Amino acid sequence: LGMEESQAKRALLGLPVLLGLSIEKNLEPKVQWLKDIGMDDVQLHKTIAQFPELFKYSLENNLKPKAQMLRDWGFADSQIAKLLSIHPQLLGLSAKRLAHRGSVLAAHGPLMDQSLGSVMGLNDAKFAARFE
Repeated sequence: LGMEESQAKRALLGLPVLLGLSIEKNLEPKVQWLKDIGMDDVQLHKTIAQFPELFKYSLENNLKPKAQMLRDWGFADSQIAKLLSIHPQLLGLSAKRLAHRGSVLAAHGPLMDQSLGSVMGLNDAKFAARFE
């Protein structure tokens, strides 16, 4: 992948089972998908280092539907790539939680990538106190 040693180390420490995952069946398709939505190498390496758990999720049943949800909210792929490179933990949210929070936030105005990622990480009590 061309990652810096520190980034690769961070990813492996965060998810040691990476070493046992299939390159062809797991790693390559997800890396290609991230590139297809517009991530450049810097964003890709940052995303993997910060959230290697993305390799645990199903591409077809988890990652792609979440990206589609963001598209449905009006985000372009370039915005999704930027958002995920800054807040890759969004991929770890359940689709139900992401959808609920997105609908609550949309009721307060247009969704913006700068605010979406930062508020998605709030615990339920803080999110409710701030927006519901």
